[in-house]
Amino acid sequence: MKMKLFCLLWLAYGVFLPCAYAQPQTAAGLWKSIDDHTGKAKALIRISEHDGVFEGKIETILPTPGQEPNPVCSKCEGSLHDQPVLGMQILNGFRFDGEMYNGGTILDPDNGKVYKSRMKLGEDGSTLDVRGYIGIPLLGRSQTWLREQ
Repeated sequence: MKMKLFCLLWLAYGVFLPCAYAQPQTAAGLWKSIDDHTGKAKALIRISEHDGVFEGKIETILPTPGQEPNPVCSKCEGSLHDQPVLGMQILNGFRFDGEMYNGGTILDPDNGKVYKSRMKLGEDGSTLDVRGYIGIPLLGRSQTWLREQ
């Protein structure tokens, strides 16, 4: 009887211990953005969380042939006009609702426009589907970003 109890406890320990140490996956981290038109990597974006709000800044610009080495956002308006793209905050105001990250905006430095946006983390946490849209999510475009860290 003691042996059965011991085996049962050992089995439970092996099953539940990894769950105790597993940390929930979040969108926070370093992501490689993939251009939805060319399929090529464009930049590394660092997403961070502060008081339940997720934001993202361009940490590295991945060079492409013919690209200016230090691009500025010439088409951006207001305080971002002609500011360096490197270090620019392009994701703002996302909150996790239990399924996806909603309520945020994304800036496209190529055209200077800000779009409503939502993000969804892939099942294994290694991909992030980012959708920018006008009005409703149906009217937009998506990119799949790859986790770097």
